[in-house]
Amino acid sequence: MLKGDVVTLTSLRPADAEQLFAWINDPALVRQSSSYTPVHYNGHKAWFRAVTQQPGAVIFAVRVGERLIGSCQLFDISPVHRSAELQIRLGDSAATGQGYGTDAVKTLLRFAAQDLGLHSVWLRVYASNQRAIRCYEKAGLVRCGSLRQSAFVDGAWLDTVLMEIIFPDSRPTG
Repeated sequence: MLKGDVVTLTSLRPADAEQLFAWINDPALVRQSSSYTPVHYNGHKAWFRAVTQQPGAVIFAVRVGERLIGSCQLFDISPVHRSAELQIRLGDSAATGQGYGTDAVKTLLRFAAQDLGLHSVWLRVYASNQRAIRCYEKAGLVRCGSLRQSAFVDGAWLDTVLMEIIFPDSRPTG
């Protein structure tokens, strides 16, 4: 368990599966970060069983008290380059605009630097998702590039912004 100022990052629990299934099948929510394809329940169950056992990845539930508001993860963790990609999704619409996302990202970044000994973390975000970009900037990530017209979502081409954070004082673990 990782404590932030207002959120707690915990392991996913079996009871979280239904809520995560609802969020991954919410077209408006999914289209903020990827193209939407409905997910069938059996596929979701298989993903849920496997997600905590993926080598090179760590995933957390984002909670306020006991309430599940989203999930976040580091994946493609490279022990050689000491880097990872970050992804977060707040599915609870009542949780947006409250600073929970920023706190979750800061908490995950602290874990990446201090516990995993990573040197850098990066992410991709659609240029149209200004709320997410502000969240990432508040957490310390900076824009480092863009991919023009790299995503086709809802009949439109979107630019993707690349953001990163470097932990200059990081030391290799092990």
